[in-house]
Amino acid sequence: MPPQPPQILAIDDEPRLLSSLKQLLALNGYVVTTAGDGQSAIAQLRTNNYDIALIDLKMPDIDGREIMRYVTEQNIHTDIIVISGEASFETAVDALRLGAHDFLLKPYAPEQLIKRIENTLERRRLKTESTDIQERLKHSEKLHRFLVNTSPDIIYVLNEEGNFTFLNPRVQQLLGFSREELIGKHYTSLVHEEDLELARYAFNERRTGTRATRNLELRLRTKDDHRGTHKSFATSAMCIELNATGLYSNAGKSAGDERRLLGTYGVARDISGRKQAEAIIRYQAYHDLLTGLPNRTLFKDRLNMVIAQAKRVGQMVAVMFIDLDRFKIVNDTLGHIIGDQLLRAVGRRVQTCLREGDTLARLGGDEFVVLLPQVTHRDAAATVCRKIIDSLAPPFMIDQHELFVGASIGVSVFPTDGATDEELIKNADIAMYSVKNDTRGGYAFYSSNMNSQFSQHLDLEMGLRRALTNHEFVIHYQPQYDTQGLHVCGIEALLRWQHPERGLLYPGDFIHLAEEVGLIGQVTEWILDTSIRQMKAWVDEGIAPPRIAINLSTLDLKRSNLVDEIIDSLDRHGLPGQNLELEITENLIVQDINMATQRLNALARHGISIAIDDFGTGYSSLSYLHQLPIHTLKIDRSFVQDIDPESTGRSVVDAIIAMGHSLDLTIVAEGVETQEQHAWLAQRECHGMQGYLFNRPMPAEELQSILKTSRPATHSMIAAPAGEE
Repeated sequence: MPPQPPQILAIDDEPRLLSSLKQLLALNGYVVTTAGDGQSAIAQLRTNNYDIALIDLKMPDIDGREIMRYVTEQNIHTDIIVISGEASFETAVDALRLGAHDFLLKPYAPEQLIKRIENTLERRRLKTESTDIQERLKHSEKLHRFLVNTSPDIIYVLNEEGNFTFLNPRVQQLLGFSREELIGKHYTSLVHEEDLELARYAFNERRTGTRATRNLELRLRTKDDHRGTHKSFATSAMCIELNATGLYSNAGKSAGDERRLLGTYGVARDISGRKQAEAIIRYQAYHDLLTGLPNRTLFKDRLNMVIAQAKRVGQMVAVMFIDLDRFKIVNDTLGHIIGDQLLRAVGRRVQTCLREGDTLARLGGDEFVVLLPQVTHRDAAATVCRKIIDSLAPPFMIDQHELFVGASIGVSVFPTDGATDEELIKNADIAMYSVKNDTRGGYAFYSSNMNSQFSQHLDLEMGLRRALTNHEFVIHYQPQYDTQGLHVCGIEALLRWQHPERGLLYPGDFIHLAEEVGLIGQVTEWILDTSIRQMKAWVDEGIAPPRIAINLSTLDLKRSNLVDEIIDSLDRHGLPGQNLELEITENLIVQDINMATQRLNALARHGISIAIDDFGTGYSSLSYLHQLPIHTLKIDRSFVQDIDPESTGRSVVDAIIAMGHSLDLTIVAEGVETQEQHAWLAQRECHGMQGYLFNRPMPAEELQSILKTSRPATHSMIAAPAGEE
């Protein structure tokens, strides 16, 4: 009776792939059944016998892993080959643990699949034959030889002197030596020199049974060891017990006779792959995978070791906490890929500033720490700080982008600033924040008074997170007047925080913190909604000036939903876009001119006006004034306050007003406080003014009284945005 062709079950949720797979296998003489989902596959396995199941891991109902678990639980005698598009090492290991006999990665060549099937069928056949042999040749020498010679491990026997008397063929496949080359040689010819003591302990073992040496790891030299290669082995070395091999002498007949030890028997399993995997895991556990630098865990280990050494010899240790300035702008504007490349480049530059024994680590984000052991005085740490800051000053060329970043560095010194790793890192962090809050850029050594500043910073952050929920924000409004100072021609909405303990706070006290902790979007949304609702109420009363101005934060323009958020608020309260002006700074525009153009044009299409706040203090350029839908220029109060006969400030303001007139833009002067300033600006036809000469910012109720008594402006001068008075 001719042998039946192998039965194969192919499981995949892709019909075209399943059809081509069936045709391929049929052409090679296999009987193929297909299943397009996990439920169908389990039904087939329950009712039919298959030699091999080809399983795709990812399926919509029951995935390949569940099918393999079903095969194992039901003790179905089907060999499994996993065919998957997942290329990770973990996926392959997981599949093999669940019972897969082989793993094939998509896409594959047809001959690869056929070869894997043939190998699996061959293993299946050998397994069947092995089972038959075990049944027919139990306790026979032939079975013993078969198992030893086909073992995936090295099986060896040493005589009393430690020379090899037997080795199975596996030794040549793993180490490159033939059995003939090693028979009669001493085991030390194979053992790595650093592991000889361990080997002597194992191979000279005299205990037997459960007390014998097991699972001892050794490194064995390979035949090409002249290139410095070796393999790691888990060695089970033991003295042989009385068994069919006859390696014990049984010459004695009486019960008291002792058997003579003839040698040592052992099994050596290759674990080089596992050792490499363990090395990779150890590396990943102690290093930052992006930059390759030590991570927090390794840094703290080294810091603790250095602290212990410093205590013994009475030396100082410096810890530096580095936070990059302007990195977030790069990351948010150009994306994480550019940001990651920049972090790696920063790490390389900082490393050039350090000694061989120093440690640079990355904690995460744009935060780095440096460990300086054996510091003789604080000036040495200060020198390193200056080197790092200077090294970061030149631009970074990343993917054709010229990028600039700086660094704020805080330094703590053992033992004066802390006795433990946690204290030193925390205090260096506090010192870094003091630099960032004061100047952004530079370095500072930790001092005890920074604790109170840092505590206040944390208290302010926690309070800021509660401010929206507790309705602690308020809007004050400052009117803007026409040239004669008679008519209110605009309103500027100014944010205030009525702090429950610290009283009324101005934006300069908390806006930067709101940006830092990611709350600025919610704050801006509240300002827009509140100011637009109030403006609509004044419009309905017939007392509103042409426009109300609202300031946007540096980060607001980068938010993709900003335009929709503003239009939704206008629609919700029924206020036309012509009644709203948004105020932005020059620095915000130049960070990403393309993005600014897109967002501002979208706003202008809804009738919303755009004002440039603090004009002249940033990257002033005629090019963006032509390119963007700009309607208003606001002269910064620093220039207005400098208007006097002996000052050059007049020429700056003259130039701004002249440029605004030539571009047909509305000019608004901020910070007007004297009649002389008012008269001079009016003479030069500045369209609008605001400042303490007219009114301070005030609650809506107070401004309402002014609006009722003020005659409306007879021209369409635009109201100024939310700068700070």
